[in-house]
Amino acid sequence: MSSRLNVAVIGAGYWGPNLARNFRASADWNLAAICDLDLARAQRVADSVGGVPITPSLDDVLTDPAIDAVAIATPARTHHPIVLAALDAGKHVIVEKPLADTRERGVEMVDRARQNGLVLMADHTYCYTPAVLKIRELIEEGALGDILFVDSVRINLGLIQPDVDVFWDLAPHDLSIMDFILPGGLDVTSVSAHGSDPLNTGKACIGYLAMPLNAGGIAHVHVNWLSPTKIRQMVIGGTKRTLVWDDLNPQQRVSVYDRGVDLALQSKETADTRAANISYRLGDTWAPALPEREALANVAGEFAAAIREARPARTSGESGLRVLSVLEAATTSLGALGAPHPVTSYVKEVQEA
Repeated sequence: MSSRLNVAVIGAGYWGPNLARNFRASADWNLAAICDLDLARAQRVADSVGGVPITPSLDDVLTDPAIDAVAIATPARTHHPIVLAALDAGKHVIVEKPLADTRERGVEMVDRARQNGLVLMADHTYCYTPAVLKIRELIEEGALGDILFVDSVRINLGLIQPDVDVFWDLAPHDLSIMDFILPGGLDVTSVSAHGSDPLNTGKACIGYLAMPLNAGGIAHVHVNWLSPTKIRQMVIGGTKRTLVWDDLNPQQRVSVYDRGVDLALQSKETADTRAANISYRLGDTWAPALPEREALANVAGEFAAAIREARPARTSGESGLRVLSVLEAATTSLGALGAPHPVTSYVKEVQEA
Protein backbone atom coordinates (compact mmCIF):
# COMPACT_ATOMS: atom_id res chain seq x y z
CA MET A 1 0.00 0.00 0.00
CA SER A 2 1.87 3.04 -1.26
CA SER A 3 -1.11 5.37 -1.86
CA ARG A 4 -2.43 7.69 0.79
CA LEU A 5 -4.98 6.44 3.29
CA ASN A 6 -8.21 8.38 3.83
CA VAL A 7 -9.06 9.56 7.35
CA ALA A 8 -11.95 11.50 8.88
CA VAL A 9 -11.57 13.49 12.09
CA ILE A 10 -14.55 13.14 14.43
CA GLY A 11 -14.78 16.07 16.83
CA ALA A 12 -13.74 19.64 16.01
CA GLY A 13 -13.30 20.92 19.55
CA TYR A 14 -10.02 21.28 21.45
CA TRP A 15 -7.92 18.45 19.98
CA GLY A 16 -9.61 17.86 16.62
CA PRO A 17 -7.97 20.87 14.90
CA ASN A 18 -4.51 19.57 15.83
CA LEU A 19 -5.29 16.15 14.39
CA ALA A 20 -6.74 17.68 11.23
CA ARG A 21 -3.68 19.85 10.69
CA ASN A 22 -1.25 16.96 11.06
CA PHE A 23 -3.23 14.54 8.91
CA ARG A 24 -3.46 17.20 6.20
CA ALA A 25 0.32 17.75 6.33
CA SER A 26 1.16 14.01 6.34
CA ALA A 27 2.41 12.24 3.22
CA ASP A 28 0.62 9.11 4.45
CA TRP A 29 -2.87 10.54 4.73
CA ASN A 30 -5.63 12.30 2.83
CA LEU A 31 -7.89 14.24 5.19
CA ALA A 32 -11.29 13.23 3.84
CA ALA A 33 -13.76 14.85 6.24
CA ILE A 34 -14.38 16.74 9.48
CA CYS A 35 -17.38 15.46 11.45
CA ASP A 36 -18.98 17.49 14.23
CA LEU A 37 -22.54 18.21 15.33
CA ASP A 38 -21.60 21.91 15.35
CA LEU A 39 -21.21 22.61 11.62
CA ALA A 40 -19.86 26.12 12.18
CA ARG A 41 -17.09 24.72 14.34
CA ALA A 42 -16.37 21.99 11.79
CA GLN A 43 -16.22 24.60 9.04
CA ARG A 44 -13.67 26.67 10.95
CA VAL A 45 -11.41 23.63 11.26
CA ALA A 46 -11.91 22.73 7.60
CA ASP A 47 -11.04 26.26 6.51
CA SER A 48 -7.93 26.28 8.71
CA VAL A 49 -6.48 23.32 6.78
CA GLY A 50 -7.31 24.57 3.30
CA GLY A 51 -10.79 23.18 2.82
CA VAL A 52 -12.19 19.75 3.71
CA PRO A 53 -15.73 18.32 3.41
CA ILE A 54 -17.72 18.63 6.64
CA THR A 55 -20.68 16.68 7.98
CA PRO A 56 -22.70 16.49 11.20
CA SER A 57 -23.47 12.80 10.55
CA LEU A 58 -21.29 10.03 11.95
CA ASP A 59 -23.23 7.56 9.79
CA ASP A 60 -22.18 9.43 6.65
CA VAL A 61 -18.53 8.95 7.64
CA LEU A 62 -18.85 5.30 8.63
CA THR A 63 -20.78 4.26 5.52
CA ASP A 64 -18.33 5.94 3.14
CA PRO A 65 -16.30 3.08 1.60
CA ALA A 66 -13.49 5.47 0.64
CA ILE A 67 -12.67 6.29 4.28
CA ASP A 68 -10.11 3.88 5.76
CA ALA A 69 -9.85 5.26 9.28
CA VAL A 70 -11.28 7.70 11.80
CA ALA A 71 -9.57 9.84 14.42
CA ILE A 72 -11.82 10.40 17.43
CA ALA A 73 -11.40 13.64 19.39
CA THR A 74 -14.58 13.71 21.45
CA PRO A 75 -15.15 13.53 25.25
CA ALA A 76 -14.08 10.25 26.86
CA ARG A 77 -17.65 9.32 27.78
CA THR A 78 -18.50 9.15 24.05
CA HIS A 79 -15.52 7.05 22.95
CA HIS A 80 -17.09 3.65 23.55
CA PRO A 81 -20.11 3.91 21.21
CA ILE A 82 -18.24 5.79 18.49
CA VAL A 83 -15.27 3.40 18.50
CA LEU A 84 -17.47 0.31 18.40
CA ALA A 85 -19.53 1.73 15.54
CA ALA A 86 -16.37 2.59 13.60
CA LEU A 87 -14.83 -0.85 14.15
CA ASP A 88 -18.06 -2.55 13.10
CA ALA A 89 -18.01 -0.41 9.94
CA GLY A 90 -14.52 -1.73 9.13
CA LYS A 91 -12.65 1.47 9.97
CA HIS A 92 -9.29 1.62 11.71
CA VAL A 93 -9.46 3.89 14.76
CA ILE A 94 -7.22 6.27 16.66
CA VAL A 95 -8.78 7.75 19.79
CA GLU A 96 -7.48 10.42 22.14
CA LYS A 97 -6.72 9.67 25.78
CA PRO A 98 -8.13 8.21 27.88
CA LEU A 99 -9.19 5.25 25.74
CA ALA A 100 -12.61 5.14 27.45
CA ASP A 101 -14.31 6.35 30.61
CA THR A 102 -14.31 2.88 32.21
CA ARG A 103 -12.04 -0.14 31.98
CA GLU A 104 -14.96 -2.43 31.11
CA ARG A 105 -15.79 -0.34 28.04
CA GLY A 106 -12.12 -0.20 27.09
CA VAL A 107 -11.90 -3.98 27.21
CA GLU A 108 -14.88 -4.27 24.85
CA MET A 109 -13.26 -1.84 22.42
CA VAL A 110 -9.94 -3.71 22.42
CA ASP A 111 -11.70 -7.06 22.01
CA ARG A 112 -13.76 -5.78 19.07
CA ALA A 113 -10.69 -4.42 17.26
CA ARG A 114 -8.89 -7.74 17.74
CA GLN A 115 -11.90 -9.74 16.52
CA ASN A 116 -12.31 -7.52 13.44
CA GLY A 117 -8.60 -7.47 12.60
CA LEU A 118 -8.41 -3.66 12.76
CA VAL A 119 -5.96 -1.21 14.29
CA LEU A 120 -7.13 0.51 17.48
CA MET A 121 -4.53 3.08 18.48
CA ALA A 122 -4.44 5.28 21.57
CA ASP A 123 -3.34 8.85 20.85
CA HIS A 124 -0.76 8.98 23.62
CA THR A 125 0.85 12.00 22.00
CA TYR A 126 3.66 12.48 24.51
CA CYS A 127 5.04 9.07 23.58
CA TYR A 128 5.89 10.38 20.12
CA THR A 129 7.85 13.44 21.22
CA PRO A 130 11.54 13.28 20.30
CA ALA A 131 12.45 13.31 24.01
CA VAL A 132 10.31 10.31 24.96
CA LEU A 133 11.33 8.38 21.84
CA LYS A 134 14.97 8.91 22.87
CA ILE A 135 14.23 7.79 26.45
CA ARG A 136 12.64 4.59 25.12
CA GLU A 137 15.69 4.01 22.91
CA LEU A 138 18.14 4.51 25.79
CA ILE A 139 16.24 2.11 28.05
CA GLU A 140 15.92 -0.50 25.27
CA GLU A 141 19.66 -0.46 24.62
CA GLY A 142 20.39 -0.85 28.35
CA ALA A 143 21.97 2.56 28.91
CA LEU A 144 20.22 2.94 32.27
CA GLY A 145 20.49 -0.72 33.32
CA ASP A 146 17.61 -2.30 35.24
CA ILE A 147 14.97 0.27 36.21
CA LEU A 148 14.84 0.87 39.97
CA PHE A 149 12.34 3.72 40.15
CA VAL A 150 10.31 6.20 38.12
CA ASP A 151 9.27 9.46 39.78
CA SER A 152 6.98 11.74 37.77
CA VAL A 153 5.63 15.21 38.59
CA ARG A 154 2.96 17.01 36.54
CA ILE A 155 1.71 20.06 38.41
CA ASN A 156 0.39 23.48 37.43
CA LEU A 157 -2.36 25.99 38.16
CA GLY A 158 -4.88 24.28 35.90
CA LEU A 159 -8.53 24.21 35.08
CA ILE A 160 -10.58 22.09 37.48
CA GLN A 161 -12.44 19.69 35.19
CA PRO A 162 -16.21 19.30 35.69
CA ASP A 163 -16.40 15.56 35.00
CA VAL A 164 -13.10 13.99 36.16
CA ASP A 165 -10.65 14.33 39.03
CA VAL A 166 -6.99 15.26 38.73
CA PHE A 167 -5.93 11.61 38.36
CA TRP A 168 -8.07 11.04 35.25
CA ASP A 169 -7.17 14.45 33.82
CA LEU A 170 -3.37 14.56 34.20
CA ALA A 171 -2.05 11.12 35.17
CA PRO A 172 -2.85 9.46 31.78
CA HIS A 173 0.06 11.42 30.31
CA ASP A 174 2.57 10.05 32.81
CA LEU A 175 1.12 6.55 32.84
CA SER A 176 1.15 6.31 29.04
CA ILE A 177 4.78 7.45 28.96
CA MET A 178 5.75 4.81 31.53
CA ASP A 179 3.89 2.19 29.53
CA PHE A 180 5.79 3.27 26.41
CA ILE A 181 9.32 3.37 27.84
CA LEU A 182 9.40 0.55 30.41
CA PRO A 183 10.32 -2.95 29.23
CA GLY A 184 7.09 -4.93 29.23
CA GLY A 185 4.97 -1.80 29.50
CA LEU A 186 3.11 -0.54 32.56
CA ASP A 187 3.23 -3.87 34.38
CA VAL A 188 2.17 -3.04 37.92
CA THR A 189 0.80 -5.26 40.66
CA SER A 190 -1.25 -2.73 42.59
CA VAL A 191 -1.88 0.98 43.03
CA SER A 192 -2.10 3.15 46.14
CA ALA A 193 -3.76 6.52 45.61
CA HIS A 194 -4.00 9.48 47.97
CA GLY A 195 -5.87 12.61 47.00
CA SER A 196 -6.96 15.93 48.48
CA ASP A 197 -9.80 18.34 47.74
CA PRO A 198 -8.92 21.48 49.73
CA LEU A 199 -11.30 23.64 47.66
CA ASN A 200 -14.30 21.34 48.30
CA THR A 201 -14.92 20.82 44.59
CA GLY A 202 -16.20 17.29 45.12
CA LYS A 203 -13.19 15.68 43.43
CA ALA A 204 -9.46 15.24 44.11
CA CYS A 205 -7.47 18.28 42.96
CA ILE A 206 -4.10 17.00 44.25
CA GLY A 207 -3.06 13.39 43.94
CA TYR A 208 -0.27 10.88 44.50
CA LEU A 209 0.01 7.40 42.99
CA ALA A 210 2.45 4.70 44.14
CA MET A 211 2.83 1.54 42.04
CA PRO A 212 5.18 -1.40 42.63
CA LEU A 213 6.54 -2.67 39.30
CA ASN A 214 6.41 -6.41 38.62
CA ALA A 215 10.00 -6.24 37.36
CA GLY A 216 11.18 -4.91 40.69
CA GLY A 217 11.38 -1.14 41.47
CA ILE A 218 8.54 1.29 42.03
CA ALA A 219 6.80 4.11 40.19
CA HIS A 220 5.36 7.30 41.68
CA VAL A 221 3.18 10.01 40.10
CA HIS A 222 2.32 13.42 41.57
CA VAL A 223 -0.46 15.40 39.84
CA ASN A 224 -1.85 18.75 40.97
CA TRP A 225 -4.26 21.40 39.62
CA LEU A 226 -3.46 23.92 42.35
CA SER A 227 0.28 24.55 42.06
CA PRO A 228 1.31 28.10 41.06
CA THR A 229 4.52 26.56 39.73
CA LYS A 230 4.35 24.49 36.55
CA ILE A 231 6.54 21.37 36.55
CA ARG A 232 6.60 18.51 34.04
CA GLN A 233 9.45 16.26 35.03
CA MET A 234 10.21 12.56 35.17
CA VAL A 235 13.22 10.97 36.89
CA ILE A 236 14.10 7.40 35.87
CA GLY A 237 16.69 5.68 38.01
CA GLY A 238 18.54 2.59 36.82
CA THR A 239 21.33 0.36 38.06
CA LYS A 240 23.75 2.04 35.62
CA ARG A 241 22.54 5.60 35.12
CA THR A 242 19.75 8.01 36.03
CA LEU A 243 17.81 10.01 33.44
CA VAL A 244 15.91 13.25 33.99
CA TRP A 245 13.31 14.47 31.49
CA ASP A 246 12.32 18.11 31.93
CA ASP A 247 9.67 18.88 29.35
CA LEU A 248 9.77 22.61 30.13
CA ASN A 249 13.48 22.97 29.36
CA PRO A 250 13.76 23.21 25.56
CA GLN A 251 17.55 23.62 25.72
CA GLN A 252 18.06 20.34 27.58
CA ARG A 253 14.94 18.23 27.83
CA VAL A 254 16.83 14.99 28.55
CA SER A 255 19.86 14.64 30.86
CA VAL A 256 21.66 11.40 31.70
CA TYR A 257 23.65 11.15 34.93
CA ASP A 258 26.34 8.51 35.27
CA ARG A 259 26.22 8.52 39.04
CA GLY A 260 24.65 6.55 41.85
CA VAL A 261 25.29 3.67 44.22
CA ASP A 262 27.64 1.10 42.68
CA LEU A 263 25.62 -2.06 43.28
CA ALA A 264 28.28 -4.29 41.75
CA LEU A 265 30.62 -3.58 44.67
CA GLN A 266 28.03 -4.40 47.31
CA SER A 267 27.62 -7.82 48.86
CA LYS A 268 24.80 -9.08 51.04
CA GLU A 269 27.18 -9.34 53.97
CA THR A 270 28.36 -5.73 53.76
CA ALA A 271 24.92 -4.36 52.90
CA ASP A 272 23.45 -5.94 56.03
CA THR A 273 25.87 -4.22 58.40
CA ARG A 274 25.36 -0.70 59.70
CA ALA A 275 29.02 0.09 59.17
CA ALA A 276 28.91 -0.86 55.49
CA ASN A 277 30.94 1.45 53.27
CA ILE A 278 28.57 2.48 50.49
CA SER A 279 30.36 2.86 47.16
CA TYR A 280 29.15 5.83 45.13
CA ARG A 281 29.84 6.29 41.44
CA LEU A 282 30.38 9.87 40.24
CA GLY A 283 30.58 10.08 36.46
CA ASP A 284 29.70 12.40 33.62
CA THR A 285 26.42 14.08 32.79
CA TRP A 286 25.37 14.34 29.16
CA ALA A 287 22.41 15.46 27.09
CA PRO A 288 21.54 13.60 23.88
CA ALA A 289 20.76 15.65 20.77
CA LEU A 290 17.06 15.60 19.90
CA PRO A 291 15.51 16.27 16.48
CA GLU A 292 12.82 18.92 16.14
CA ARG A 293 9.59 17.28 14.99
CA GLU A 294 5.99 17.70 16.11
CA ALA A 295 4.80 14.70 18.08
CA LEU A 296 1.46 14.48 16.26
CA ALA A 297 3.30 14.13 12.94
CA ASN A 298 4.92 11.02 14.39
CA VAL A 299 1.50 9.84 15.63
CA ALA A 300 0.01 10.13 12.14
CA GLY A 301 2.97 8.26 10.65
CA GLU A 302 2.75 5.45 13.20
CA PHE A 303 -1.00 5.05 12.65
CA ALA A 304 -0.48 4.64 8.89
CA ALA A 305 2.45 2.24 9.39
CA ALA A 306 0.45 0.04 11.77
CA ILE A 307 -2.39 -0.22 9.24
CA ARG A 308 -0.13 -0.96 6.28
CA GLU A 309 1.95 -3.50 8.18
CA ALA A 310 -1.10 -5.11 9.83
CA ARG A 311 0.45 -4.82 13.29
CA PRO A 312 -0.48 -3.21 16.61
CA ALA A 313 0.48 0.44 16.94
CA ARG A 314 3.26 1.31 19.37
CA THR A 315 0.56 2.86 21.55
CA SER A 316 -2.08 0.20 20.92
CA GLY A 317 -5.52 -0.24 22.39
CA GLU A 318 -3.91 -2.59 24.91
CA SER A 319 -1.60 0.25 25.96
CA GLY A 320 -4.61 2.49 26.50
CA LEU A 321 -6.25 -0.30 28.48
CA ARG A 322 -3.25 -0.68 30.79
CA VAL A 323 -3.51 3.04 31.57
CA LEU A 324 -7.26 2.67 32.19
CA SER A 325 -6.64 -0.30 34.49
CA VAL A 326 -4.32 1.78 36.68
CA LEU A 327 -6.75 4.71 36.75
CA GLU A 328 -9.68 2.53 37.83
CA ALA A 329 -7.57 0.81 40.49
CA ALA A 330 -6.48 4.28 41.69
CA THR A 331 -10.12 5.37 41.98
CA THR A 332 -10.91 2.33 44.11
CA SER A 333 -7.82 2.89 46.26
CA LEU A 334 -8.75 6.55 46.72
CA GLY A 335 -12.16 5.52 48.01
CA ALA A 336 -10.46 3.14 50.44
CA LEU A 337 -8.26 5.89 51.92
CA GLY A 338 -5.17 4.83 49.99
CA ALA A 339 -5.29 1.08 50.56
CA PRO A 340 -3.47 -0.73 47.72
CA HIS A 341 -5.81 -2.08 45.05
CA PRO A 342 -4.73 -4.79 42.57
CA VAL A 343 -4.50 -3.97 38.86
CA THR A 344 -6.22 -6.42 36.51
CA SER A 345 -4.19 -7.65 33.53
CA TYR A 346 -5.91 -7.74 30.14
CA VAL A 347 -3.44 -10.39 28.94
CA LYS A 348 -4.51 -12.74 31.71
CA GLU A 349 -8.17 -12.16 30.86
CA VAL A 350 -7.57 -13.07 27.21
CA GLN A 351 -5.60 -16.19 28.20
CA GLU A 352 -8.33 -17.32 30.58
CA ALA A 353 -11.01 -16.70 27.96
